[in-house]
Amino acid sequence: MIVALTAFVYGCAYNKTTVVLLPAKDGRDTAVAVKQSDLEIVLSAPYGAVRQTIFGPLPYTSSPQEVEMLFGAALAAQPARPTRFTIYFIEGSDEFTQDSKEIVDGLFAAVAKHPVPDVLVVGHTDKVGSDQYNDALSRQRADSVRAALIAKGIASENIMVVGRGKREPIVPTAAGIAEPRNRRVEILVR
Repeated sequence: MIVALTAFVYGCAYNKTTVVLLPAKDGRDTAVAVKQSDLEIVLSAPYGAVRQTIFGPLPYTSSPQEVEMLFGAALAAQPARPTRFTIYFIEGSDEFTQDSKEIVDGLFAAVAKHPVPDVLVVGHTDKVGSDQYNDALSRQRADSVRAALIAKGIASENIMVVGRGKREPIVPTAAGIAEPRNRRVEILVR
């Protein structure tokens, strides 16, 4: 009886960790591996859960209600996901394509919704030209978007600008190939 009680008391005092796999907002399949000592459990279904105990990991199925009870405050404290915009450019320039000029208005409206916006502007190019040329052009494109944001009243200190050149194409191509979807600036607004 004393051994069982000791195990019960120790089990109650043991810092239990609970891991719950939440559904992905975009509906994609996700998974997470939870390891305790040499035991590993893979959670691959929404609300799959594991509670770590002194006896090892204990898998179970959680629920939205349990998630709210256990993690509601932490989930509510998360910052909103950034709003993304992509603006495309005419080859070899920092001039917006016609379609992108219309996107810019939506961009300004999204930024204006944030009392203190945090804006990341990342410039990209296609694979035509040298690394040095594309690094400068991607930064020039990002700077032109930054200047447009500042002209609309966004404080310059709230805008971070980066040029990635031809390093992160959306559409993989060989060197020297002009691809309009790679000539872009991605804007993330938080």
